[in-house]
Amino acid sequence: MTPNPFLGVLLHWTGGLAAASFYIPYKQVRRWSWETYWLAGGFFSWIIMPALMASLLVPGVWSILAHTPIHVLFWAFLFGMLWGVGGLTFGLTMRYLGIALGMAVALGYTAVFGTMIPPIFHGQLSGIFSTLSGKFILLGVFASVIGIGVSGMAGMSKERELTTEQKQSTITEFHFGKGMAIATFSGIMSSCMAFGLDAGKPINDYAVNILQHHGRSAIWQGLPVLIPVLLGGFVTNFVWCAALNIKNRSGREYLGVVDGQKEGASLIANNYLFSAMAGITWYLQFFFYTMGQSKMGSYSFSSWTLHMASIMIFSMLWGIALKEWKGTSKRTHWLIALGLAVLVSSTVIIGYGNYLNIPK
Repeated sequence: MTPNPFLGVLLHWTGGLAAASFYIPYKQVRRWSWETYWLAGGFFSWIIMPALMASLLVPGVWSILAHTPIHVLFWAFLFGMLWGVGGLTFGLTMRYLGIALGMAVALGYTAVFGTMIPPIFHGQLSGIFSTLSGKFILLGVFASVIGIGVSGMAGMSKERELTTEQKQSTITEFHFGKGMAIATFSGIMSSCMAFGLDAGKPINDYAVNILQHHGRSAIWQGLPVLIPVLLGGFVTNFVWCAALNIKNRSGREYLGVVDGQKEGASLIANNYLFSAMAGITWYLQFFFYTMGQSKMGSYSFSSWTLHMASIMIFSMLWGIALKEWKGTSKRTHWLIALGLAVLVSSTVIIGYGNYLNIPK
C-alpha cells in the first residue's frame, strides 16, 4: 500500500478527537458507581467493537487469529493486560485532575515510552538518526513532548490560581496530589498499548495478504490485532471493576437497583446508552489509529506520538469548552495557546518527516 503520511496525520487527528471525547458521555450517567459505568462502557470498547469491526472489514479475521503463532497472541494479550492497568487508572486521572491537566501528565509519559521503546528494542534508533526523514520525525517527537509539557504547565498554573471551590465547581472530585500520582502511573502503564500493537505486527502482515487476496484495502490491516490486545485490557478492567462491585455492593446497579431501590426503566436505559456511547467513542480512537498507522510508511513508530499529540490537542479544546479554565489568568491562557500551537506543529513535522521517507 502506498504511504500517505498527511492522510495518516488526519486519521490520527480523528482518532485523537475520539480519545479526547470518550469520557464526555459518562457525565450523563446518573446514580451509578464509577466501576459500574466504566465496565459497562468497556464491554463495548474492548469486546463488542473490536470483534464487530474486524469481522465486517477483514475477511476471515478469525482464521487469521487462529493461524497466528501462540507467542504472538500471548505477548499482544499480555501487553493489553498491562495497558489495562493504565487504562483503568486513566479514568481515575480524569476524575481527580480533569481532562486538561490529567491528559497532559498521563500522555507525557505515554508518548515518550510508547514511541521510543519499540524502535530501541528492535535496534532501529541509529538508522533513524542517520536519515533526514528520521531526524525530522525525532524532532517532531521532541516537539510533541514539549507541547505536552507546556500544556501541563498551563494545568499547573491553573492549579495555583484557582481556589479549591473553583476547581471543584467543574471537577467535583479534584485532588491534585492523588491525581498526579495516579496520572504518572497511568501514563507509564498505558504505553504498553504501543508495545502490544508492536508485538502483534505479524497479525498485520497476515491480514494484508488476506485483504489483498479479497481485493480489499490494506488500510484495515490493524483491526485484527486489536482483538487480542483489547481482550487483555478487558480482563484487567473486569477483574478490578468486579472487585469494586463486590466491595462497594454496587453490582446490582447493572440491574437498575441503586441503594436498595429499583430505579425507573428510563434511568437504566439512559445509563446503558451513554456508557455504550462512551465505549464506542473510545474504541474509535484505535480504529482510526490503525488506519493512520498503515499510511505512515516505514517509520510507523511515529504514529504513537501523533496519537498522543492529537489527544492532547482535543483534550485541551474540550477543557476550554467545558470551562475548566474559567477564572485563570492571561498567563495561563497564553500557555494553553502555546501548548496547542507546538502540538499542532509537531504533528506537521512528523508528517513531513514520513513524507521525506517515501521513495520518489
